Amino acid sequence: MHRLRQRPSEKGGALTGPNPTDRGKLGTKYHLLVTADGLPLNVVLSGANRHDSMLLAPLLDTQRAVKGVGRGRPRRRPAKLHADKGYDNRRCRTYLRRRGITARIARIGIESSQRLGRYRWVVERTIGWLLSYKRLALRYDSSGRTITALARLAVTLICARRLPTTN
Repeated sequence: MHRLRQRPSEKGGALTGPNPTDRGKLGTKYHLLVTADGLPLNVVLSGANRHDSMLLAPLLDTQRAVKGVGRGRPRRRPAKLHADKGYDNRRCRTYLRRRGITARIARIGIESSQRLGRYRWVVERTIGWLLSYKRLALRYDSSGRTITALARLAVTLICARRLPTTN
């Protein structure tokens, strides 16, 4: 009899890795691109052991054009990007400069991350909304394609719920 998993007790799968802050348990990291008011635009998943800065370029490169208010072409990049100290390295700053994006990243050992706190809570709240979907929080699926599709579906549902209702 063919099973999808080898044994029901096995956890993990694609896009998982040992979490350095949780006793090496397998986990998934969700990298989000959100607007200033917390509307999720894009999500990329990785193993918990991957460094944040490795997924900045894929997160911004896979972002589709966003039609804003008014006339003109849709924006393909943000004007300013706020990020925590995990993104403070030369590769990220060079990438953002090359794309014409103003980087607001606290420097490790120089600046306090307290100044970014007023922007960071918006991202943390959106991650909370994303992880309110049980299949993403507990990670039942071992396939990377399935969990990515579920994360994108959750982002779509969050955006749909935030749309203004018309009567």
